[in-house]
Amino acid sequence: CERCQCHSEDKRTAILYTLLSQNLNHGRGGRSPAHQRCLCHQRRTVCLRTPHVTCQAASNVLVKTISFMKNLPSFHLLPREDQLLLLDSCWVPLFLLGLVQEMVTFEVMETPAPSMLKKILLDGQSKHQEPERTQPTLAAVQRLQCCLNTCWSLDLSPKEYAYLKGAILFNPDVPGLRASLYIESLQREAQRALQEVLQPLHPEDQGRFARILLIASTLKSIPPALITDLFFRPVIGNADIVELIAEMLYE
Repeated sequence: CERCQCHSEDKRTAILYTLLSQNLNHGRGGRSPAHQRCLCHQRRTVCLRTPHVTCQAASNVLVKTISFMKNLPSFHLLPREDQLLLLDSCWVPLFLLGLVQEMVTFEVMETPAPSMLKKILLDGQSKHQEPERTQPTLAAVQRLQCCLNTCWSLDLSPKEYAYLKGAILFNPDVPGLRASLYIESLQREAQRALQEVLQPLHPEDQGRFARILLIASTLKSIPPALITDLFFRPVIGNADIVELIAEMLYE
């Protein structure tokens, strides 16, 4: 990356990396080291500092998220195909709202860099090894934490959480829905109930409803891969998280 400070701040590390990478790149088209491992602060990969504790808390939140869907009769009246489509599209924002509601916090640390010497020595065996799992970047995690902090600042009540989850779950804009009109009516009903709750709780805050819907839209923009890799990949390995959630929903 052109604006990267790697070559000025970590010159000695970059020189060593360049020398070692020449061996790794021999016969593979000779890609530039800058394209393989950028040492920029924001692009560095991270992992959970306390994965055992955080993954357990995240699993508990996911179970409660599935229970929320299980306890909605209107959700079970939908065709099964629509249920699965809604589940696939909304489990991340619903899970993130659960993290906020349960006050789950987490810290990350930089992922240890793989040993270049080990890569060189095991280069011939790489074809027989499983591909390395992707790791979240520091920038992506910081954006996630910023979204969670914004949710916490709203200090939602239990009823606000419940109706907001309903408005997120019943999303008529998901492609392929068979009962989109019915789902749209359920979303309007949830949004109307949310507005009715806000009036007595925050009579002077006329913009609260818009801010709540805005943060819900922001949560929807968080990539599922980020949430999976950060909170669940250490537990489920290479399994498909959506398939596991579907099994939990219909067990």
